[in-house]
Formats: sequence, structure tokens, C-alpha cells
Amino acid sequence: MDLELSGRPVLVTGASQGIGLEIARTLLREGSPVAICARGEARLTAVARELRGSGIPVFARALDVTDHAALSSFVDAAAAELGGLFGIVANADGTTGGSFEESRPEDWVDTFERNVGHAANLVRSAIPHLARAGGSAVFISSISGTKPAPRSQYGVSKAGLIYLAAVLSRELAPKRIRVNAVSPGSILVPDGAWDAYRIRDPEGFQQFLDRDLPWGRLGTAREVADVVAFALSPRASWISGANLAVDGAQGRANSSAW
Repeated sequence: MDLELSGRPVLVTGASQGIGLEIARTLLREGSPVAICARGEARLTAVARELRGSGIPVFARALDVTDHAALSSFVDAAAAELGGLFGIVANADGTTGGSFEESRPEDWVDTFERNVGHAANLVRSAIPHLARAGGSAVFISSISGTKPAPRSQYGVSKAGLIYLAAVLSRELAPKRIRVNAVSPGSILVPDGAWDAYRIRDPEGFQQFLDRDLPWGRLGTAREVADVVAFALSPRASWISGANLAVDGAQGRANSSAW
């Protein structure tokens, strides 16, 4: 299927590793110029060098997505560099603090800002560009936003992204901008948290697979990226306000016993 993304620029936050990097790679394979950002400048520079090997334009800038002014500036600079923006992907995320009883108010504020706050500011900044292109936005949420699991501040912020996609899909429809959420389950990324758990506690990891992953494996970043590319594309023109789970029918959202 031709996703009709060739020549249509897309911006991806948190794209120097993991799911974000795979989204950028997938978009380039579809012919879409990409703008990427991440906090670590050295890693981002190396990744941008790799991605430019595709021969398709790649614009990169190191920044913290919770710096609203820096993120807004990046959006406008990316549009100027790439000739507009057809799509945006709010992929950068994070969480601070431990369990609910251990967490501090500032942990909740920080976690919310990394997830919902950054996504809201990204969309707000991109509206003029997306409206001109008849484009779309995708928020990378998590099945933790619908399947309760520790840590609560993370799950609540991911649930907020799902709600934000739903409400913005209606609010921005008159501007012909689609908004969707994609919610990965547990994704195995080399050197990522699940990979470390697999190596550290192979027995516990296998028990988690047996209990909650009916396919007997975790998902891959490529499987998430393919769904994101489709959701962004004109081929998904009548999908807006949806939450697309990419989890292989996973049960619990993490390896916690409850």
C-alpha cells in the first residue's frame, strides 16, 4: 500500500532512540522528510547523520520538549527548512517518582509536562502548518493509559494523551487536522528497559510473557512505527480521535503482579 507520504514532512519528538527513531526511519522509507529532536545532542547528531544516508531531507535540533519556547521555535524552523509540515508525532515522554505513596507533587507535575504538556504545546505550535497541509497529529500514549499498573503518575499522563487526542480531533476538525493516539504495549528495544529486565531476570521475564503476552513475545518498535505511519497518512483519512493499541492483546501493562 502506498501511504502517500512521499514528500510530506513529518516532525517527531524524542527521535534519537527506541520507538521515535524507528518512526523516523519508517517515515523516510515512505519518502517523507523528517524533523527530529531529542535532549542529547551527541546522540541526535549521530542519528541524524545515519538518517541522512537515505538521501531524504532530515532536520535535527537538540532541545528539551518541556521548554515550550524551544519546542515552538523548532516547529517553525522545521517547517521553514522542510517546506511545511504535514504531520507531527509527540513521542518524547518520561516519568519521575516511584509508587504513589513515594511520589511527590513535583513528580506528578514533571511527568504530566513531559507527556501531555509537551504534546499540547507541539500541536498548538503546529496548527498553522498542519492546517495548510490538511495534516495530522499522532500522540504516542501507552496501554498504561487504559490498563492500570504502577506507576500511577505515568498511567494518568498517558490516559491524558488519549483524551487529548479525542477532544482535539473534534476541535481541530474544522481546520481539517486529524488527531489520533497510538498506545504501544511492552516493546522490546535493544538496550531498553525491557531488554535489561530480560537479561537481569530471565525467569521473571518469561513468567511475564506466559501470563500477559498471548503471542509469547514482546512487540517491536517497527510494529509501532508502521501503525504510526499509517495513522499519519492520507490513507487513514477517516480515522480521527482514535486510540490504536499496538500490544498483541497484552493483558497487564507491566510485569507487576497486580
